[in-house]
Amino acid sequence: MLRREVTNNETLCTYSGIGRGRERPDREIAAGQKFTPANDAVVLMAAGGDVPLVDVRIIARGGAESDPSAKAGLATLTAGALRRGAGNRTAAQIEEAVDSLGARLFAYAGPQTIEVSLQFIAKDAAQALDILGDLIARPTFPPDEIKKQLAQAIDGARSVRDNPGSAIGAFFTPFFFGANHPYGHREDETTLAAISRDDLVACHKRLFTGRNMIVAVAGQFDAAAMKPLLSKMLAPLPAGEPYQWTKAAAPHFSEPRLLLVDMSNATQTYFDIAMPGVDHNNPDRVALRLINTLFGGRFTSMLNEALRVSSGLTYGAASRMELDRLPGATYISSYTKTETTEQAIDMALDVLRQLRTKGIDAEMLASVKAYIKGEFPTQELETSQQLVRVIGDLELYDLNADEINQFYQRIDAVTLEQANAVAKKYYTDANLQFCLVGPAAKIKPAVAKYAQRQKVLDVKVPSLATAAQW
Repeated sequence: MLRREVTNNETLCTYSGIGRGRERPDREIAAGQKFTPANDAVVLMAAGGDVPLVDVRIIARGGAESDPSAKAGLATLTAGALRRGAGNRTAAQIEEAVDSLGARLFAYAGPQTIEVSLQFIAKDAAQALDILGDLIARPTFPPDEIKKQLAQAIDGARSVRDNPGSAIGAFFTPFFFGANHPYGHREDETTLAAISRDDLVACHKRLFTGRNMIVAVAGQFDAAAMKPLLSKMLAPLPAGEPYQWTKAAAPHFSEPRLLLVDMSNATQTYFDIAMPGVDHNNPDRVALRLINTLFGGRFTSMLNEALRVSSGLTYGAASRMELDRLPGATYISSYTKTETTEQAIDMALDVLRQLRTKGIDAEMLASVKAYIKGEFPTQELETSQQLVRVIGDLELYDLNADEINQFYQRIDAVTLEQANAVAKKYYTDANLQFCLVGPAAKIKPAVAKYAQRQKVLDVKVPSLATAAQW
């Protein structure tokens, strides 16, 4: 359970973890302290563990959804640029300093955050946080390094078009969400070429402020000693203002659509079959996790059994359920030989219809409950790196510790009737959205039956935003 004791500007918390194979949470995974320094950042500390490692996760709200559509990729470039020079250190000196501590540094952008994380040995906390403080508060954005970074990013965007497995993700995003949705912007050569060093500086200035920041710390450390180090690290950041989340309705489709991305030399077809999904706070998220795992979220799933094990049409088939701040996509994803494109898609659709019409049985539900409860502790609660992910997300998505502490109970509470009702509600076979990458001339006649509204694009089309234009 979560105990709270408020004293001044601090909240002392005890997060209770979940023991493997137990019906109730029965062990304490971390004792946490929440405090707010002068610039109003939110700092979460969870001290504990037997390994002398500390993980720090810094979250700045905004991420890719804050990108202007014509400059998609700005948040990702800003995150990467933090390592290109900060404080008095050059890019090479930053890498050398991190390596000398045996630390692990990451900086990246997601749909709604820019994040910087550092894992280090506990005794090196002062030096490690000094490096981290430079990255988040004093990046220098050296012009030569930024020029090099932009060139590398543009080359990377071009190379995405050379691999059908990568290309489908690039085209799917604008196709499914559309140009006006925060998640519908995808970087390509044109948007990256429009970004300047000044854009990176402005993005950092706007998003890296105290009121826009969450800092999660977990591992083997003394909270009393760690608190002033974290306060010192954050002190140079202005309080600023929190990023104002973009408002957007969930994608809605009145008819099936099919986007065929032509890669004439491909010998396989990659395909996504998508439907509107849910957000991270959806009230049915636990039941959906059970259903999605059964449908396509594990090796012994319905989709993988049909498309890989029984038929041999593919080496893998899965269903993915995006859980972000805004409702994302739920989609079937697989690939097959060009000549079996129609057969594989038909089979995937048949499995989807089986899920909707026949549902799951009691044995399947019992199996997936045991599976998820068995993997949950090692997948999400075992290491300090996992713990900073959990406690940071609770704060980011405005959830409380019951999300973790009562997870087993909520899993057990899902009835067969509820599970099947959720499957039928969210896994629709109406107005599906099809995105395919493969040799158009060979597969277009076979896939015409899936949607009257179709579009063919060359994989080398200059702008990915073309996929959003219907």
